[in-house]
Amino acid sequence: MIRRFAPLALAPLFALAACGSQDEAPARDPLTADPLLAAALNDPLMVDPDLSWRNEANAAVTIPASHALPPLTRSDEAALAAREAARLELLEEGSVPDLPSPAAHPGPSGLADARTAPAMLEAAGAPAACAERLDEGFAFAADLPDAARIMPHGMVQQAAGGGAGCEARVIRYLTPAAAEDALQYHVTRAARAGLSPKLFEEPERSLAAADGEGEDGVEGNLIVAVRPGPGGMSAVDLVWWRR
Repeated sequence: MIRRFAPLALAPLFALAACGSQDEAPARDPLTADPLLAAALNDPLMVDPDLSWRNEANAAVTIPASHALPPLTRSDEAALAAREAARLELLEEGSVPDLPSPAAHPGPSGLADARTAPAMLEAAGAPAACAERLDEGFAFAADLPDAARIMPHGMVQQAAGGGAGCEARVIRYLTPAAAEDALQYHVTRAARAGLSPKLFEEPERSLAAADGEGEDGVEGNLIVAVRPGPGGMSAVDLVWWRR
């Protein structure tokens, strides 16, 4: 005997299945649903200067010695990318000159040991008035004169600036590029801005550039020091002022 299934018996099951499929909302991309979350994940990262490798002794929140956060490390690919980006930027405005021969006498000293922006200004020989109203903030790294631009692919660790009585910028950043490439970039930028850069090998690799005092009484100066940084990176200290 052949048994036949009653259609009415299966109807409730199909109804339940249909109901369940209608109630199931389609999967949504959380980044599309929440633009704030998307911005937080996609925007570039900034580094808190209090937690940077240069200033952990004075950090408001201490990091364990194990450094659970991944350290910044250099790679050949990153170094080449930074070098090529810098050269392309410079070549857009003309040929890139060779580095000048280093001076026989020592250059600026004390920047490596300076822990604060005012101390860096003092070490660079800036007038005391330049440090009187100095504020910390990454916004200053995005507001730099042509002579003091940061090398492409640079990672800002600390930034400060001021404009009352003396316009100043104090920047500390890391780059995967070699020290030679960083100096080449800053020497070229300084020369194109009308400054006269001089290169030094002692007490550390650095450049000093000045435009002297013009007819309007305005004097501008730039100091850039490059030294080995963490993870094979190059650490760059940049101090610029104009009054």
